[in-house]
Amino acid sequence: MKIVLAAPNYPQPRGNTVTVRRIAANLEKLGVETEIVAATGSHRAHSLPPADLVHGFHAYYFHQFLQQLGQQPDAYIITMTGTDLNVDLYHPEKRSGVLEALAGAKAIHVFDEAAKEALLKEAPQFDGKVFPIPQGAGEFPSGHPEIRKEAGTFLFVLPAGIRKVKNIPFAISALAKLHAEFPQLRLWLVGPVLEEAEAETVLRLVEQHAGWVRYLGELPHEEMGAVYENADAVLNSSLSEGQPAAITEAMGYGLPVLVSDVPGNSGMVENGRTGYLYKDEEEFLHFARALMDNGDARRQIGQQAKQYAADRHSASCEAEALLEIYRSILQQER
Repeated sequence: MKIVLAAPNYPQPRGNTVTVRRIAANLEKLGVETEIVAATGSHRAHSLPPADLVHGFHAYYFHQFLQQLGQQPDAYIITMTGTDLNVDLYHPEKRSGVLEALAGAKAIHVFDEAAKEALLKEAPQFDGKVFPIPQGAGEFPSGHPEIRKEAGTFLFVLPAGIRKVKNIPFAISALAKLHAEFPQLRLWLVGPVLEEAEAETVLRLVEQHAGWVRYLGELPHEEMGAVYENADAVLNSSLSEGQPAAITEAMGYGLPVLVSDVPGNSGMVENGRTGYLYKDEEEFLHFARALMDNGDARRQIGQQAKQYAADRHSASCEAEALLEIYRSILQQER
């Protein structure tokens, strides 16, 4: 069996690229041949290589990709990755493209039951072909001599490409208020610049708070393990999310997470048990202070997060569930 995976912005170091590479690697372990192609950007494929099935990621971008192909795939499935479900589905100019792509799909993969319910509320005609499969957590080599936090500091890490939807200035500005109370507080930002205008704002704030904020830039994904090994807690301040791989990765390292209370994040984090969900700056500061103040509670939440990641976000189970869908579709096609 050969599967072509079509990802937007590939091979840029974004969440979709991380997801697609992880899925491809774990499918290969199950004996499936895979090939990844770019669905958007300067590397966009102009035709599809031969395959038994095509797996597209992000419904709206995949719809645009299909419109530009001379020959359509015989069968495809779609993974809804975040903005297609939370934003594009409700956008007056994009909604029809999302629905058209989903209508042609043999199966629709979402990351949790809440995403399935949200989709079927808007498009009940897809009932019966929507499959919730949690994202798998990545694995990383250990250690990196150049990535070391200062001794005696408490390190928050915010892994995200710099773009407006990630709301990075909020996290810096909020933690600046806490830094006055806890001078040992440090913040690392990790991720590529994806929107230049937003990067100007973020980098200006980094310079303004250079004593305790550090921008590590874009790191190869395999080096993220060293970042997590240094972290005391991991942040996500996004305005919209699918199911961020960085959060499952952090949980896998036994780290407590402090994340915005938006769909995608809220489907992964049980408030007060595997991490904290905040609705506004007041809650953000309350939970951030709790993480810094109470080491025992922080470690307990981290261990519960690690167990949750092991139980719910197995990369091998993710690949096996997708393979079962592929086989079912191909059997029906025959």
